[in-house]
Amino acid sequence: MAANRTINVELGDRSYPIVIGNGLLGGSFDLTDYIAGPDCLVVSNEMVAPLYLDMLKDNLAGKTIDTITLPDGESFKTTDTLHMILDKLVDIGANRDITVIALGGGVVGDIAGFAAASYMRGVGFIQVPTTLLAQVDSSVGGKTGINHAQGKNLIGAFYQPGIVVIDTETLTTLPDRELKAGLAEVIKYGAIVDLEFLGWLEDNIDALLNRDAAALAYAIERSCELKSAVVAEDERESGRRAILNFGHTFGHAIENCLGYGEWLHGEAVAAGMVMAAALSGIDEESEKRLRTLIERAGLPIAPPEIAADKLLDAIGRDKKVQQKELRFVLLRQLGDAFMTSEFDEARLHKICAASV
Repeated sequence: MAANRTINVELGDRSYPIVIGNGLLGGSFDLTDYIAGPDCLVVSNEMVAPLYLDMLKDNLAGKTIDTITLPDGESFKTTDTLHMILDKLVDIGANRDITVIALGGGVVGDIAGFAAASYMRGVGFIQVPTTLLAQVDSSVGGKTGINHAQGKNLIGAFYQPGIVVIDTETLTTLPDRELKAGLAEVIKYGAIVDLEFLGWLEDNIDALLNRDAAALAYAIERSCELKSAVVAEDERESGRRAILNFGHTFGHAIENCLGYGEWLHGEAVAAGMVMAAALSGIDEESEKRLRTLIERAGLPIAPPEIAADKLLDAIGRDKKVQQKELRFVLLRQLGDAFMTSEFDEARLHKICAASV
């Protein structure tokens, strides 16, 4: 992109901008306008901090900056790690005017956001996502939280950031596996709400895998536009926002059964989307189209070997279960998703049994 692109998430007094550009870190974008008080705490992890923490500090001129570096990985998205951040806030004597800044991927953003929502019942929060998955999904929309041994993201809060700053240059240091995992969430948007975008992804998947800057910038921008529109319509997932969980009921169950961290979130969601498409009963050509795109992205199209009863048990602990009824995000057709508790139970068991 020749210039920064700003997308506004319209949520009344909780509205905020998503700023997308190349080279935003290192002082070219002033974050101080989004920091109410004199102090901030930057939360990062052991992989990202050495690469980008000093660069981010240049965006915070005149502020007092404390930092905390977390261990890296989904397996650390726990109460113990949350308490590390809360203890740090207490230790530095943080007041209600402190701003917590998440610098990293989805795990860092989710935990830091939950800490910001919890400390003194809510302090300032800024997202600076450095992975593709975080840039197109987890940094936008205000979902924060941690995992529980019995289920993914079972503990958390809706807490919107003051701004999301997406520096696309951070993707140059992203490992290939992480890049592919992020593409799962990008593909999701095409599958659930934008068939034209799905076609664009089919035409440009090789460019994305080769890290073409223009292709990545457009994929991020369009993904953020689509998610922002859904979030603005349904901030707390009481209705339409649930469609953003396409593939996630299966995906979260896969992550839980494997033990968090063996598969990346995007890898589990990729297989989950194929499973959800099969449960939807859409036409074979459309199902194959989605499966082929996911496979071209270098992502799994089937879960690992997991006993069917174990997988079904994990699915039963999904957050979308209501009144003891399972609910899935399914497809009427590609580009048109919906939430339902009405599905073919025999087909569900067959899909889960196929993983063995």
